[in-house]
Parts: sequence; C-alpha cells; structure tokens
Amino acid sequence: MALQQPFLSELLHSSSKRTTLPKSSLFSLQIPQRFNFYLQNKQFKKQGRSCYAIAENLGAEVLDEDQSVILENSSLDELRGQREIVGYDWTEEWYPLYLTKNVPDDAPLGLTVFDKQVVLYKDGSGELRCFEDRCPHRLAKLSEGQLYDGKLECLYHGWQFDGDGKCVKIPQLPENAKIPRSACTKTYEIQDSQGVVWIWMSHRTSPNVNKIPWFENFDRKGFRDISTIHELPYDHSILLENLMDPAHVPISHDRTDFTAKREDAGPLFFEVTERTNRGFAGWWGKEKDQGKANYTPNFLRFESPCVLQNNREIVDESGEKHYFSGLFLCRPSGQGKSMLIVRFGNTRKRTGILKFIPNWFFHQNASKVFEQDMGFLSSQNEILMKEKVPTKKLYLNLKSSDTWVAEYRKWMDKVGHGMPYHFGHSTIFLPQQPAVIEHAPAGFVANFSAAQPAKGGIGDMYAPNPANRYFRHVVHCRDCSNAVKAFETWKKALSVIALVSTAFAILVSGRQWKALLLLWTSLCLAGAYACSTAIAMNTTNFIRTHRRL
Repeated sequence: MALQQPFLSELLHSSSKRTTLPKSSLFSLQIPQRFNFYLQNKQFKKQGRSCYAIAENLGAEVLDEDQSVILENSSLDELRGQREIVGYDWTEEWYPLYLTKNVPDDAPLGLTVFDKQVVLYKDGSGELRCFEDRCPHRLAKLSEGQLYDGKLECLYHGWQFDGDGKCVKIPQLPENAKIPRSACTKTYEIQDSQGVVWIWMSHRTSPNVNKIPWFENFDRKGFRDISTIHELPYDHSILLENLMDPAHVPISHDRTDFTAKREDAGPLFFEVTERTNRGFAGWWGKEKDQGKANYTPNFLRFESPCVLQNNREIVDESGEKHYFSGLFLCRPSGQGKSMLIVRFGNTRKRTGILKFIPNWFFHQNASKVFEQDMGFLSSQNEILMKEKVPTKKLYLNLKSSDTWVAEYRKWMDKVGHGMPYHFGHSTIFLPQQPAVIEHAPAGFVANFSAAQPAKGGIGDMYAPNPANRYFRHVVHCRDCSNAVKAFETWKKALSVIALVSTAFAILVSGRQWKALLLLWTSLCLAGAYACSTAIAMNTTNFIRTHRRL
C-alpha cells in the first residue's frame, strides 16, 4: 500500500536468544503433531500439485518449488518442537495515539489501544492529558464529556477532573462535604515526539522513554511531510502485513497515482540484514533493477510494537542527496479494527503544479488507496478468525513477493505470547474475550462524535458510518475538516449569489446586462458544483470500479 514508493532508515539494537519450549506450551505444536503435518505435506508434494503455473518467462525451467519459488514453512527447529521466544509484554510499549496537530483544542477525544479505552484532551494550559475513558462514578465515557475551565467534565452528573485525574468537583455533594479520595480516574503516561502523541500502556512499570521511536529523516533540515490518519476495519497485524507488501501496489492501486502501474508488476528481491527481538530490517527492490548503475534499493525496518519505515536516499544530477521516507504508525484499536498514522516526507522541494496542490487533496488520494485495499483485507481478517490456524497453513508465500510478510508473522511467533491475541506464522493465540460491539448512543455514536473537533460534525447528512471517508479520516484531520467546512460555506454563498444574479437578470431590461448577469450566474453555479465535488470527495462511500483490460 503506497501513494509513492515508501522507504526506511535506522537499525534495531536488541539481540535475540533461543529457548526450547516445553511440549505442553500453548504457543507451539506438539512434536508428533508437527511431524505428522510435515509428513502429510511431503506426501502431498509427492502425489503432485496440479494447481501450479509456470512463470511467463521464455526459456524458464521448472524448478523445485520449495527451493526456487515458495518460502519454506517449517524450519528444522520447528520440526524438533523448539521455538525461539523472547520476553514480551504488550503494555510495556509506546503506541502511536494521535497526530499532535489534530488533537482538538475544545473537546475530549475517545481512542482505544487493543481493548483499553482512553480519553485524550488538552487541559486549560494546553498540556496533553490522558485518562481511562470512564468516569469512576457510574462508568460513563469521559470522551462524551466536555472541557470546562480547563477541566474534563463528565456530562452524566457533572463530575470534574483536573489534569492529574483527581476529582475536584461533584455538584451533588452537600456543602462542606469532602470529595472521596477514590473519586479519581486512572491516568496514562503520554509523550509528544516529532508531532505524534505516544502512550505507555503499563501501570506496573515506569515509562521507558528510550523505547519511544526516533525517526532520523524527520529531524533533517528541510524535511517536509504530509501526515494523515485513518480508521480501518481490520486488525493491525493485517494492516502491517499489507504495508510490508510492495508487490500488491501495481495491481491494487493501478493508476491511483503516477507511481502505480499494473504493467510494472513483477518479481522483487529481498535481503534481510537484521533480525532482533524487536523486529527486522533489510533491503528490497525490483529484481530487474539489480545491477543497474547508481541504483539505490529501498530500506525497510519494522520495529516493535507497530512501527514500519521505508526509506530511500537519492543523489540528483547536481550531486545533492535527497531523503525520502514512508512512515507507518499502526495502533491496534480493537479486534478487527486499527488506526493508522501515515507520514510521507522528503527533503526535495515541491516543484511545478505540486506547489499549489493543497494538503487535503493529497489526503483524499491517501484515503482512496486504503479504501482500495479495504475489501480484501477485511475478508482476510474474517478468514483468519474463522480458520483459527497459523498463517503457514493458509498462506502461499513467494520468495519474490512475500518475504517481509513471512518475517513479520515469524516475529509474531516470538512475541505473540505477550499480546492479547496474535496470528503468527506457526502459532496463534486467539482472543480470550469476544470483540466489544458498541451500540448507539452510548458507544458507537459517542466515539464518532467525541472524535470530532466540533462535536457532532457539520450537519445531519454525515450520520456516523464507518464505511464513509468522512468518519474514517476527515473527523480526525484538521486540514480536511476545515476544508469541508469552507467548501460548505462557499457552496451556500455561491448558490445564493447565483439566485440573486438570476433574479436581477430577469428584472433588468438591457440585453447586455442580462447576458452579463447570466454569465455571472453560470460562474457561480460552476463554483458551487466544484464545491459539491470537493465535499463529495471527503464524504464518499468507496465502491471499487474495475478497469476493463
């Protein structure tokens, strides 16, 4: 998934260790089970597989598929019942919560990390605060509340909380009565780093600030980025897997922009240069570009828990080096849900017409890219939940396209035991609790309305609808929400002007005046239509249209 080719910098630092799990481990298959599965696979291959195809390459020879085409599913250690695992606790990590610039100034914001619901807001001094999203009184969502004199007020009974989570006002208490000490909220540690709000989910251990990711390119002089945020209806692991898959871009996003063309689809090369407890990194690019003079491949890095970078360095004709980055910060927001912060940036200045294209237009193109993937990624999520088996039994991973996907799922095998649930390459750990389905008005509608800077959006026509671009992106983006409001205002103003101009054209007697007024009416109507088109871009329900080949 990409708007342009994304690329990646730094290396991971922690080292891994190998541990042999007991046979009764929940996270590995029993040795007999694994060996039987291995024998069944071998027997299946001996019988012959009739559903393979020969590459469309003149003179291509049919080689053994395990050695030349398909990534190996089982290592020797797996067959012996051994598993490489590392200590991991999902709460002792920093998660990307929100873009700092898009946090509302005048309303609390309801968000989730896995199944933990939190509320983010700015207090009276403009400092960011984060609490558990429930009032200690009767469990009402604080994100449905309001900011009152810099304090967060629950709109159920008016309890107010200061920035430290302490309750400072209960309207129902008798005069001179003391507020109970237990009337406080659970607070979360947050940090603002390079324009992103990060949250530490553990209350057992102190925040480790050294774990907050630092992105070198975003700190370079002259680096500019376009940042967007999107809610998506599938698991964060599905999202990350998709973002690690450059092979799908020419097909899924054909002609979405000038970088994706279906005829460019082809084999890729991958080189894994590092595997650690916290992720992996390596180079990738088009196989046909290998060996070309001055060719620089892309560098990808995945780092725990949910950070993916793609970086590239290019030297132009004048010898100046330019840095390009695609940064993807994926937050798990519940079973079958995720929120993604996308940051594309570079040190090269915009030239030509690109200088005049507003950010909201680039955001709409980004939304279209994610919408193009949404249908099959949601169905992939459903199949994983239904089949309840590791991905190696379901995926047919190719060496020339799926190396990063396999690396990610194998990393899940090492750390998945420390997550609420996971789907690894050889292991799974299913959710212990069913997904929370929130219903209006207490949850579903409240979350959407709380997420909007203006509380309730800009009109009744935008009823909460997770299939709509407005609620997947615009309510979380200050640039786009302001653009929609501006287009609404201009549309109404131009419509009124066109109506008045038409009335004057009817009343005046001079032919030249009639022609001039009618021309003015036509221009106003054209402007109103353009505003309607821009509004529709921000509020559309995506439907894929297939191009006839």
